[in-house]
Amino acid sequence: MEKEPDATAGYWSNQPLNTLPPPDTMGAYMRNRPLAPEGIAPRKAWIIGTGIAGLAAAFYLIRDGGMPAANITLIDSLDIEGGSLDGAGNPELGYLIRGGREMNWNYDNFWDMFQDVPALELPEGYSVLDEYRLVNDADPNYSKARLMHQQGKIKDFSSFGLSKPQQWELVKLLLKRKEDLDDVTIEDYFSEGFLQSNFWFFWRSMFAFENWQSLLEMKLYMHRFLDALDGFNDMSALVFPKYNQYESFVKPLVNMLRGQGVQVTFGTRVVDMEMRVDGGSRTVTGLRCRVGGEDTLLPVAEGDLVFALTGSITEGTAYGDLDTAPALKRGPSTPGEDSDWTLWRNLAAQSPIFGKPEKFYSDVDGSMWESATLTCRPSPLTDKIRELSVNDPYSGKTATGGVITFTDSNWVLSFTVNRQPHFIGQPGDVLVVWVYALLMDQDGNHVAKPMPACTGREILAELCYHLGIVDQIDAIAANTKVRTALMPYITAQFMPRAAGDRPHVVPKGCTNLGLLGQFVETRNDVVFTMESSVRTARVAVYTLLGLAKQVPDLSPVQYDVRNLIRAARALNNNEPFPGERLLHRVLDKTYFAHILPPLPDNQRNLGTVLEDEASWLVGKGSSALKDLHGRLETLRENLAKRGK
Repeated sequence: MEKEPDATAGYWSNQPLNTLPPPDTMGAYMRNRPLAPEGIAPRKAWIIGTGIAGLAAAFYLIRDGGMPAANITLIDSLDIEGGSLDGAGNPELGYLIRGGREMNWNYDNFWDMFQDVPALELPEGYSVLDEYRLVNDADPNYSKARLMHQQGKIKDFSSFGLSKPQQWELVKLLLKRKEDLDDVTIEDYFSEGFLQSNFWFFWRSMFAFENWQSLLEMKLYMHRFLDALDGFNDMSALVFPKYNQYESFVKPLVNMLRGQGVQVTFGTRVVDMEMRVDGGSRTVTGLRCRVGGEDTLLPVAEGDLVFALTGSITEGTAYGDLDTAPALKRGPSTPGEDSDWTLWRNLAAQSPIFGKPEKFYSDVDGSMWESATLTCRPSPLTDKIRELSVNDPYSGKTATGGVITFTDSNWVLSFTVNRQPHFIGQPGDVLVVWVYALLMDQDGNHVAKPMPACTGREILAELCYHLGIVDQIDAIAANTKVRTALMPYITAQFMPRAAGDRPHVVPKGCTNLGLLGQFVETRNDVVFTMESSVRTARVAVYTLLGLAKQVPDLSPVQYDVRNLIRAARALNNNEPFPGERLLHRVLDKTYFAHILPPLPDNQRNLGTVLEDEASWLVGKGSSALKDLHGRLETLRENLAKRGK
């Protein structure tokens, strides 16, 4: 049985021998609990990394694999669980969050796990999912100031601002095959006008894409979030946790795993694996570790399993504060030996089945950005935030509704205020604000230096400049603590890649090794999400244990005609797309009328509207028509050749 089915691999139909449901089936039918494998009781599992992927591997080994929790050991070089899902600090020294998480309803693997994890605050019997729904169902998310410019002015963000040719660029990307996009960058493909559009500001600031990064990954994102496209401009498609990512997700999951008996070993870096190679098979027999500067070998017994994180997006983070700029200790092209990349590098040296980690870590300038966490007492800054928030930011409800991006910022600077308190125990008069920028090599508009060279005070001044309150910086700085985090590999997973650069979750021939996280190959999923980390863990567990259970493919919403129509309307700047009015004529009096968005109250004559649409279709500059004509000509030529 294929543990990671692929709905894009071919046509699926009901037939006598097809006993399994379609590969992208969701819902309760996929919640079956398989029988535990024979002989599971004495087997052990060694999990390298305590981020969400490692924790998920432990969860699925117990829930679906039937492995005794006490037989599972998590190993980490840090001294706290969570990996990149952090959240720390206090109001006196300042809080710190390196990043945040924007969530989606159809994170099917993530919610599959957290519907079985006990809630953080609700009474016994409730889950983290129950808690999450309780918060978001009662408090809708949206932004009233998604884009800003000109020192404090809200910019019109009601539409994507795409011309017809730019819309066609996106449509053609959706049509392209994945294998045709190896090592192609976003700026290789899109026009300069597209890269200046509202759409691109929405996209790049929400997902942290850079122009020089992977077009393939952007395509996968387009499919993954197609159902949310019409909520991107005001962020109404998103849901957020009550607290920071560590307290909302890591803490309750760790509490459950520890309570069941899972063991955790900190301060241990696994740098390599000893393997027994027998023909085409590879079996891990030992883990080479570094503990307190000393090398040691951890034996892996016959029948034991190993799960390992490849790479790290927050490895080598450099920190700064109000008066100190961060000092990066990683080189521009190599992370060095004392790094969370060391294990993957050494595995890749053993065999090409383990991929090419250098494709991802060797260009720090291309994968780096910086964030700052502001711990704010009342000041002109908190007053300005109140103006830009959907609700009073001190109310516990949605504040900014996601990042607010300054489109005329040289750094492409953004900031956000999530629900407050953002930390358990946070004082009532404190706001936690998260700030980040994408471009690390440009001088600021107010501060004449790149962001990585700036102190927290200078970053605060740049933010206040774009908010139009820089003249009050002294009063603001006196009531604001700033902690910064410069992350050299934070978007390394987005770097241009080709087939074979990332290893498979269970590399070919590996009998007891599963690879996890953001740098492994999955069929259709994206990276930089907690969902993808959980998916890799689930695939690894089901595959290595041979469980009679599938990991569902991506939610099939990308094929839903309703979502396709809504997305087309959104891409067309909320105007009916060509042919939509004709669809209304055909479907208005039928059962299927509900699939179409209502037509706008347009006073123009219908004949004029249809004439405009026809003009676009046959106009001299129509990219769509030219491309369609080219495809038809190619098809005609191929048929003619076959006829000969």
